[in-house]
Amino acid sequence: MTKPIHKSSLEFLKRLTHNNNREWFNENKDSYLSTKENIEQFVDGLIAKMNSHDQIETPSGKKSLYRIYNDVRFSKDKSPYNPRFAGYLKRTKPNLRGGYYYWIRPGNSRVGCGFTYPNPEDLKRIRLDISDNYKDWNRLLNSKSIKHTFGTMKGERVKTTPKGFNKDHPAIDLLRYKQFWFERSFTDKEVLDKDFINEANKTFKAIRPFFDYISYVLTTDLNGESII
Repeated sequence: MTKPIHKSSLEFLKRLTHNNNREWFNENKDSYLSTKENIEQFVDGLIAKMNSHDQIETPSGKKSLYRIYNDVRFSKDKSPYNPRFAGYLKRTKPNLRGGYYYWIRPGNSRVGCGFTYPNPEDLKRIRLDISDNYKDWNRLLNSKSIKHTFGTMKGERVKTTPKGFNKDHPAIDLLRYKQFWFERSFTDKEVLDKDFINEANKTFKAIRPFFDYISYVLTTDLNGESII
């Protein structure tokens, strides 16, 4: 049985936002643990739904969640806590590429998916494919499921022409991407709705044609032969 996200979970995060200190957090540790359990159970249900159409390597909501504690060593923000619950769902590697992410935060909840920091070899292989097959890329990125669910692809881009490519290439805008990222936001009302788990699952499922294509690109050579 799937578990919805409780209103009390968002309320805890709101209170933490206004009381971001260790004394308050320690006094409300039971509330934190209860809220954390609620989110873990929600993600357990999401993983189960996603495994009906994908292969998720992350075993549980508990293993998925990022820490709520801030690493303040190299940050200007010295707040000890990050008032959100966020995590990552890993697809089974090496054949299935791409990852799924979620952030539960009052007024700023969202899910995201894609390739945040592909290694240099993967990035080069992706760019080579864009160069050769940019029309296929344009059709994929403008497909109804992706456009309707996410809008346009996001991600950091280099300001200059990537090494080895022509600045006059018809797909130069795509070639400048170094991240390939898709995101959908949700209101607090949507997050608390019992159908949110299905919406999150449906959102992640919408990116599968893109993931399937990139998985093929990254697991075959330039002649389409398997390299795994």
